[in-house]
Amino acid sequence: MIAAIRRPDPAILLFAAVAVVLVLLVVMPIGWLAWYSVTDAAGHITGANFAKLVIDPAMRKPLVVTLEIAVAAALGACIVAVPLAWLVSRTDLPYRGVIRALVTASFVTPPFLGAVAWELLAAPNSGILNQWGRALFGLDDYDYVVDIYTVEGVAFCIACYAFPYVFTVMANALDNIPSDLDEASHILGGGAFHTLRRITLPLILPAILAGTLVAFLQALTIFGTPAILALPSGFHTLTTKIWSLFQVPPQPNLAAAAALPMLLVTLLVLQLQRWLLGRRSYVVVGGKNGPPKRLRLRAWRWPAFLFCLFIMLFPIFLPYGALVKAAIVRNISDPLSWATLSASHLHFILWEFSGTRDAMVNTLLLGIGSATVVTFIALVVGYLAHRQLVPGHRLLPVLAMAPIAIPGIVMGVGLFLVYTRPPFLLYGTLGILLVAFITLEMPAGFQQVQAAMRGLHVELEEASRIFGATRLQALRQITAPLLRTTIIATWSIVFIGVIRELSATILLTTSNTKVISVVIYDLNESGELGALSVLGLFLLVVTFAIVLLVNRLPILGGRGIST
Repeated sequence: MIAAIRRPDPAILLFAAVAVVLVLLVVMPIGWLAWYSVTDAAGHITGANFAKLVIDPAMRKPLVVTLEIAVAAALGACIVAVPLAWLVSRTDLPYRGVIRALVTASFVTPPFLGAVAWELLAAPNSGILNQWGRALFGLDDYDYVVDIYTVEGVAFCIACYAFPYVFTVMANALDNIPSDLDEASHILGGGAFHTLRRITLPLILPAILAGTLVAFLQALTIFGTPAILALPSGFHTLTTKIWSLFQVPPQPNLAAAAALPMLLVTLLVLQLQRWLLGRRSYVVVGGKNGPPKRLRLRAWRWPAFLFCLFIMLFPIFLPYGALVKAAIVRNISDPLSWATLSASHLHFILWEFSGTRDAMVNTLLLGIGSATVVTFIALVVGYLAHRQLVPGHRLLPVLAMAPIAIPGIVMGVGLFLVYTRPPFLLYGTLGILLVAFITLEMPAGFQQVQAAMRGLHVELEEASRIFGATRLQALRQITAPLLRTTIIATWSIVFIGVIRELSATILLTTSNTKVISVVIYDLNESGELGALSVLGLFLLVVTFAIVLLVNRLPILGGRGIST
């Protein structure tokens, strides 16, 4: 009797395919990065690359400057975010929703665009704030009040767009503290300040530290802001130094060696943050609790609201105003008046500058393609892993989340080393950018799907299986429609992440594959700040339109993209 041939389970085949894709996306770039870091140009094993990082002042100084900027930016973000989160989450502050919306706006604003805006505001000669300062204080033409092209200026600008990370962690922690603890403190005679000092702060201290670590990590690995503000002053951070090692003559081995310490620090910081947020000692354990009782500010309500608006001056109001002003006046140094209004920059971007149309098309294609692929892979990985359908299901989430520990500039170096030679010769095509965006945005997409999958009961899938559906049919016909809210939100988050990415993109683009973020950087390099402002505002409009659309879709039930 001939034994029946068992048909392979499609779920296992899908698992294998997704696992291979994730290995190619994540493991190969890091493997090549490690190999290049310990070899020379001839392929011989050597430790000279790492020795040069320590011995050569040209490599050592950027590391010191990077640490100074990262620490200053993280502390600044923490100092701003902690009182802001407390006012929004625990008090009767007026227009709390408006403040949260403004924080969300600063969160989705590309940091490199914020750096350009602060260049318009605080450049020593032409900066708007320095022009106001000269008029107000009667200074000479070459005197200035602020200078953004300094270590302090770079740290300040990074902090403006890193504080939402601290705010998010803080606000979530404060929202989860039950009202019972506050009421117990008041019953025992504790005032508002005493309750804040003895109850609230100890409970949220791990969240404060974890959020500050995230801000530190953002400042450590960012490329756009120091490239725009530090390079004109002649100093490097570690990310800009790695980028410079790919200029003529290229030094990929030294660049790989410089990228690995950044990867190790990122892994360490993320592990420390996970330990802080996972500690049991500060978790409130108990039954069902009511929502937190909001502290009445009384006479301080409106001063507190004005304080929040003052904070939002720096990431939102002043930068956006500077971009608008630069976009609509003939020369960026002109005062804003009817006589100086001009559409010349818009005309330049639309009709004269040849790179605009190609960059927009490339950005759109890459955004749509990356968002679609990431959403599909995240859905499959989340389904296979959460339902534990195949052997080795624990491996998939690890691979999907691994890129969260890889800074953009490090991933860019790894992808450059992998895809500039056979058999994967993708450099100079949109394919290498698609791979980069899929890899970098995979953790964000998987986190969204994983969180939603936990709340989805398996009963409907089991019913479909009883009626003869395969697992893949159940995923397509039952699970995916139930997760349509998450799928749309995930797609939108990935799309926004793609159009604002610069760190990896700057290493992987060529003249034929530029995207909007790189064109903005190039326009800044050539001094076309007015045209840059037009393109930057277009980028912001697209981003906010997507956020608004996703948050207002009826099927989202009030949920969507938020900080």
